[in-house]
Amino acid sequence: MAAYTQLPVSSTGVVQPDRPSSLKVGLYMVAWIVSSNITILFNKWLLDTAGFKYPILLVTWHLVFATVITQILARTTSYLDSRHNLPNTWDFFLTTVLPIGIVSSGSLVASNFVYLYLSVAVIQMLKAASPVSVLLVSWLFGVVDPTVGKVVNILVIALGVAVASAGMIEFSLIGFVFQMCGLAFEAVRVVMTQIMLNSEGLKMDAMVGLYYYAPVVAILNLLVASFIEIPHFDMEDLHRVGFSTLFLNAAVAFTLNFTSMVLIGKTSGLVMSLSGIFKNILLVICSVLIWHVTITPIQLLGYSVTLCALIYYSVGREKLLEGLEASINWVSGVTRGIVSRNGGSIKSRKGLWIALGAMVVCLTGLTLGIGYHTGIYHSIKETLF
Repeated sequence: MAAYTQLPVSSTGVVQPDRPSSLKVGLYMVAWIVSSNITILFNKWLLDTAGFKYPILLVTWHLVFATVITQILARTTSYLDSRHNLPNTWDFFLTTVLPIGIVSSGSLVASNFVYLYLSVAVIQMLKAASPVSVLLVSWLFGVVDPTVGKVVNILVIALGVAVASAGMIEFSLIGFVFQMCGLAFEAVRVVMTQIMLNSEGLKMDAMVGLYYYAPVVAILNLLVASFIEIPHFDMEDLHRVGFSTLFLNAAVAFTLNFTSMVLIGKTSGLVMSLSGIFKNILLVICSVLIWHVTITPIQLLGYSVTLCALIYYSVGREKLLEGLEASINWVSGVTRGIVSRNGGSIKSRKGLWIALGAMVVCLTGLTLGIGYHTGIYHSIKETLF
């Protein structure tokens, strides 16, 4: 199940009081990265390797699980108290919750079907086009105005994704179409949520959104599954996988939604965007190691171009220059032994994190490239598997 998280969009972040310590933010970030990647790998294993080839029923089960848990949380904790700020009327349900639920259903179903046709590595490369779809839909709905800089930036991202797609050894047109449909539905969901809630001056975080949408989307998906999957459902597939495995899978998927909500509340949109890029790189590497996926040089080139464009899109030219300047000053200070104990100014620390994030992305891409050509992957596979 996909989490209702922020897509990598340009953001300056919101200044929040009483920010937690760097250690806590780091732990939240690790929890989000781990839960997100495990959810994706788990879904891929269930639908492909384990042979539970019912993507609609699987995401429906996730949503039923989420419905039960959010109802319990709403009645026993304060995590969902912000729901009281939203209208509890049929008009709000029919004009806001239901339309967003319909496009959410399309996004989740299409995204789950992709696992039957494409590898996780290829899926993540195609998902890098998310900002392109969001901006196009935003322009279509008149939410933002196109600028030359943004147009050039998304064209570079689209070019990188196109090159990565062209480099696929086993290209699946069905899988590609499902992935593009999933991105389109998700972009419409993001923009519709922004328009419908902002027009009424309302706010809805990830967990409250799940509280409202989960039961609606579960019913919609069940209706679709009743025509597509239920007539061909084999109980042997359920017995082979086991209810305990499905329960664990749903719990992991819900954990992703919970950790994303916590992290969004503790950090800025910029940190989320950069963390998401790093998370996707780790996911590509895990896919290569677990399923022995072959990454071609053309795919590496296309994905590298996309990652660089995504970093520029998320950070911006000014912050990149600040990061470069801060990293140079920091290295210079270390060599002279004059780095202050407090780690420098807030601006310098932010810039340093940006520079380090960019460096990690570049080094990871370089490692993937070297590993492909020197047979490192093959050695690792033989050692681990």
